Amino acid sequence: MRKLILILSCFIGASCNTDLQPKPSAYLRLEYPTPEYQSTRELFPFSFEYNSHALVTMENKVAPQLVYPKMKATLYLNYSPIKKNLDSLLNDAYQLPYKHISKAESIPEKLFINAEEAVYGTLFSVVGNAASQHQFFLTDSLNHFLVGSLYFYARPNYDSIYPAVSYLQKDIVHLMETLKWE
Repeated sequence: MRKLILILSCFIGASCNTDLQPKPSAYLRLEYPTPEYQSTRELFPFSFEYNSHALVTMENKVAPQLVYPKMKATLYLNYSPIKKNLDSLLNDAYQLPYKHISKAESIPEKLFINAEEAVYGTLFSVVGNAASQHQFFLTDSLNHFLVGSLYFYARPNYDSIYPAVSYLQKDIVHLMETLKWE
């Protein structure tokens, strides 16, 4: 009996000495490589700089794709020459992001103007669990029109893909800033 009391008192004494607290939630730490940009000179009717961690694939000279295999993402680009159809191209470009409105919390727009290179456009950021997180268009209003859409090959859970979305947004903005019409 004395052994049992001794063992119980050891357990009670040991349990009173430590403060038990719940473990804090862990956060996923994602580290993306520093972007190194290279040019697409003479591949398309336009040129731009893109992240060297992306692969450029071409269905044809007017629909290149920037594939990010480690992120399971693709930036689809589609070029159209303007042939007295600027109104319909702009209308389509503005309607495209709003096809995701049922899943989007908001769709903020950022205007882009580079008068020196005659590049004008808008970047749409689709906030929420939508299929495409970023869409944009660029034009010179006379001859050239380029549309881009970013898609992930994963279920669109905005909280989970947000770090990748933020990283790729910087690449998209860099593409827009360095675009030149040929």
